[in-house]
Amino acid sequence: MENTEELKRQREYIERLKGTVIRLKDSLSRTPKCAVVTFGCQMNARDSEKLAGILKEAGFALDGTESDADLVIYNTCSVRDNANQKVYGHLGSLKPLKKKNPGLKIAMCGCMMQEQSVIDNISRNYGFVDLVFGTHNIFKFAELLYRMYEESAGQIIDIWESTDDQVEDLPVERKYSYKSGVNIMYGCNNFCTYCIVPYVRGRERSRDAKEIVREIEKLSEDGVIEVMLLGQNVNSYGKGLDEDIDFSDLLKEVEKIDGIKRIRFMTSHPKDLSDKLIDTIASSEKICRHIHLPLQSGSDRILKAMNRHYTKESYLGLVRKIREAIPDIAITTDIIIGFPGETKEDVDDTIDVINKVEYDNAFTFIYSKRTGTPAASMADQVSEEFASEQFNRVLDAVRECASKRNGMLIGRVEEALVESISDNDPSMVTGRLSNNSMVHFKGDKQLIGSIVQVRLHTAGGFYYIGDMV
Repeated sequence: MENTEELKRQREYIERLKGTVIRLKDSLSRTPKCAVVTFGCQMNARDSEKLAGILKEAGFALDGTESDADLVIYNTCSVRDNANQKVYGHLGSLKPLKKKNPGLKIAMCGCMMQEQSVIDNISRNYGFVDLVFGTHNIFKFAELLYRMYEESAGQIIDIWESTDDQVEDLPVERKYSYKSGVNIMYGCNNFCTYCIVPYVRGRERSRDAKEIVREIEKLSEDGVIEVMLLGQNVNSYGKGLDEDIDFSDLLKEVEKIDGIKRIRFMTSHPKDLSDKLIDTIASSEKICRHIHLPLQSGSDRILKAMNRHYTKESYLGLVRKIREAIPDIAITTDIIIGFPGETKEDVDDTIDVINKVEYDNAFTFIYSKRTGTPAASMADQVSEEFASEQFNRVLDAVRECASKRNGMLIGRVEEALVESISDNDPSMVTGRLSNNSMVHFKGDKQLIGSIVQVRLHTAGGFYYIGDMV
């Protein structure tokens, strides 16, 4: 349940922060600018919208960049080591700016901040960072910012190991007027051996269904027509709640909301995607025809070492069941190459799954050792050369299957949610189909945010070219 006392407290800090911003405005002779820089997944993007909402409400201008802002906030990701290195690279570029402009404030938050080694590094080598907080106390942002400006001359580090608090009803500045992510749960209980997420996001905590529905109703009233339900494993939604409800039940409640025309979700773990959920998607007119179903590996031996709780055959059986119930479904996946102990034969199994499933797309990664995870200390860490060779093999298989799947809708009329003017041709717009494919067609900015009928006549890469009907 939402913590109403904490919500009230944070709203009071937003009011105090407004006074701080007025004083900043007077000293700068202009509105102070902020830049919120996001690394990582959709949940991080949603968190950044919350940060931006609080900043806007307090009076900051949101049009700052890293080079000209008065306040820079890095919302970090720690899924792979190169994500950490990328953040440090950005941080290094701020040091001379801070020297030149001591009034520049720098804040860091997100998953990376939940790693003790990162906190130690920032304390030791990045003393010019003013504020550090983590994933569990993001709702305290206004309070921490106020303290940074009004009460502290040194670095503030406020990291929580865990929390049961849920404080949702704070200001949000959405990136898009017509679609929005909605957190339905936080954390993860799966403890895949390569993954840092359970350690930085904590254990699973589902939000109350009535609060989720209420939030989406408000979004609908504000013009949102598509929602993305977010969780590390949405299939386990409902566990631990007093109410007897699962993810399928929640989807049915969201379907009832007037004004919401499309429902997406991210991410589904294969181990507990139920027949009930498949039936719910198959019978729905609002749930989009796309499931992201991370495979990670097609080798039973590697899946066991990863602690994934399914086998190659059970995964393929699940895919068959999904395709039989929902023939027009698009299935995408995540694949890791180079996990400790992986052999060419293990990768052959992965390629066999790719060929049998025929994914519409796959996000393929070379294994990244994450300190603190069981896989990091496993024997038989594979060489970069081997991982790179196998990665290229898998990438070729993915591309071949995706090219077969892409183009299957040619000749059909499909609904597209128009999202933007085309990057390559200003006379065209870009829309997203129910199956998550993109389509480009003639149109203008007036169409953005609306769902239109498009006849698809050409396929290229992972997109279509069409004409509005």
